[in-house]
Amino acid sequence: MPPIRSTDIAIIGGGVIGLAIAEHLLNDGHEVVVIDPNPQGPVVSQNAASYGNAGTIADYAVLPVGTPDVLRNLPSLLFDRNSPLAIRRAALPALMPWLARFALQSLPRNAERNARTIAMLLSTATADWLTLADRLGATDIPQKRGCLYLYETKADFRAAERDMAFRRSLGVTVDLIGPDALRQMEPSLPDVEGGAAFFPKAVFLNDPGRMVGLLASEVSARAEHLQTRVEALEIQGNTTLLTGPGLRLSARHVVIAAGAHSRKLAAMAGDRVPLDTERGYHVEWDMPATPVTRPTCPTARGFYLCPMQGRLRVAGTVELGGLTAPPSPHRIAKLVEGARKIFPDLPEPSRSWMGFRPSMPDSVPVIGPSRAGAQVIHAFGHGHLGLSLAPITARLVAAMIAGRPLDLDPTPYRATRF
Repeated sequence: MPPIRSTDIAIIGGGVIGLAIAEHLLNDGHEVVVIDPNPQGPVVSQNAASYGNAGTIADYAVLPVGTPDVLRNLPSLLFDRNSPLAIRRAALPALMPWLARFALQSLPRNAERNARTIAMLLSTATADWLTLADRLGATDIPQKRGCLYLYETKADFRAAERDMAFRRSLGVTVDLIGPDALRQMEPSLPDVEGGAAFFPKAVFLNDPGRMVGLLASEVSARAEHLQTRVEALEIQGNTTLLTGPGLRLSARHVVIAAGAHSRKLAAMAGDRVPLDTERGYHVEWDMPATPVTRPTCPTARGFYLCPMQGRLRVAGTVELGGLTAPPSPHRIAKLVEGARKIFPDLPEPSRSWMGFRPSMPDSVPVIGPSRAGAQVIHAFGHGHLGLSLAPITARLVAAMIAGRPLDLDPTPYRATRF
């Protein structure tokens, strides 16, 4: 049994959330240890959501997954294998408590509250990422070209007007543009009858894996990385003991930022959180020049066309199905089929991917002290917005540890809200 070591702050999780928190705390002068079973450095684990996302700093993505429209269509959405929101039937019994909470959070008043709560976090997402990219010497990665939501029919375009009016009320900048303006912006897209919503302030990371790799390298140069798992968390007075394979570490503060694996750790700190897992997918085609120049979401199809560096990534859809089942060939095939509806000449994809999104029923992350007190702080459950919200989450956690005033009300993000 190894001897007990001590540190100031231990961060459980080396994804983009944990790394952003580590970087911020190191800048505050803290001693930091990052604990994650994956290697840490310039190459991000290809199993991680930090690698496989759509790369968009989505300041506009204020709506929760659960809305009244989704609730009305929930049965057909969940049990249609071709739906953008689907469920593995074998996982249904285990998911029932989460789904019940999800349905409750999709009611009109709850969904509106959740949207306002998400919008508060996203309000500085773009500025925070540009500042972080500057610190990392990675100003070439963020692309300031905005993002498009594509509406293929006139009916869908008209229906979007109410959605966009609500987003504007939450501080989102968006322009509704017709087919001619869309054609000028993205001439390679097929003609549509509807139009598009253009979010001009959205920033796109054209290589999120490289960006997170640079962040990991910065943290690795200044903090210790323990490549292992935390299997037990025990409060011992003013410190917390973390144990696992080859691990016995006592920390003054612990940050739980283990993404989809955070639920058991939170329970050890006294918080039963309804965290579950969305399985996200992408497929990629290597190509020197991509057919779109900015992230474009054909809204009826539920995925993004992402012009990554040297490749087109098609990312998206939601599958509820836990952490252990293998990737679904059907979900991958549907992404390929959908991409070819837009660009018929696409060949066989160069690669495919599946990763895990840590999802809460209300789409609101858990950020704040545990029931055990401020010595254990939660920072997980970001769902589709982990990349977007990493720097602001880091800023909030660092302020909580330092006892600095927060620039927003932390109550809606606490684990005790359930």
